[in-house]
Amino acid sequence: MQPKFRIAAITDEYSPADPAAAMAQMQKTGMTGAEFRVLWGKNIMDLAPDELAKAKELAAAHGMEVISIASPILKCVLPGAPDVDTRFQQDIFNSKHTFDDQPRLTEKAIAIAKHFDAKIIRVFSYWRTIEPDRCFDAVCDALSGLASQAKAEGLIIGLENEHACNIATAAESARVLNAVQHPNLKLVWDPANALCSGETPFPGGYQRLPKDRIVHVHVKDCHMEGHKPVWGPVGSRQVDWKGQISALWNDGYRGWLSLETHWPGPDNNKYEASTICGWNLRGLASM
Repeated sequence: MQPKFRIAAITDEYSPADPAAAMAQMQKTGMTGAEFRVLWGKNIMDLAPDELAKAKELAAAHGMEVISIASPILKCVLPGAPDVDTRFQQDIFNSKHTFDDQPRLTEKAIAIAKHFDAKIIRVFSYWRTIEPDRCFDAVCDALSGLASQAKAEGLIIGLENEHACNIATAAESARVLNAVQHPNLKLVWDPANALCSGETPFPGGYQRLPKDRIVHVHVKDCHMEGHKPVWGPVGSRQVDWKGQISALWNDGYRGWLSLETHWPGPDNNKYEASTICGWNLRGLASM
């Protein structure tokens, strides 16, 4: 069955070392979109010009549209903020950039997005602190500035709700989107991240979101054991993906559903895990 939604994946969820192998399997699954985060073991921000050129050639050879630069922008400590909340695992994906690196990273991300003709630059909201409300104004200021820079380049800043960052839930996402009424700031909605933050992502969390500000959707699945997510095959855990995808369609969302597996897979085989989850996603997107 042909998916109603366009489907995609973050390539390093299949293989962080071999994007060609990743995109070959993605292509078999019917995916036509790719997000770049780690290629050949390097964060996208650290690729050399020849590596960026090679990545573009590989995407074209596999019929992939590069839809998003999965950058680490604002995945860092906010100076002067309360202590970081150590309950949440901080996934850095080979990125060790600091607050002082953010202006340089932003310029680099814009250049990389334009190189790939990608329209979305994914960003975050600083590592989550024990008092995230005290970081709210600083997050809004940073996102407003990023959106203004993106507007000048015809790009969209996609804020991902991330359980290890200050904007983690749908409620927090709705609050920041209401505070920053900029047309170039939109949401990368990740229901599983909201679940990790103690929220029921669908239907409760999703109902809070301004639907016209959702620009992209990440797909993964887990259940919680305390504060620890236990990842598994998409559609088999605690996120109501059938209900969520149906609601997105009924509410007029026509963007991508993009796989971000996280599940280690059978025998810790991430390639196999993403292959399984990719086919599951195709089935869900075809409903």
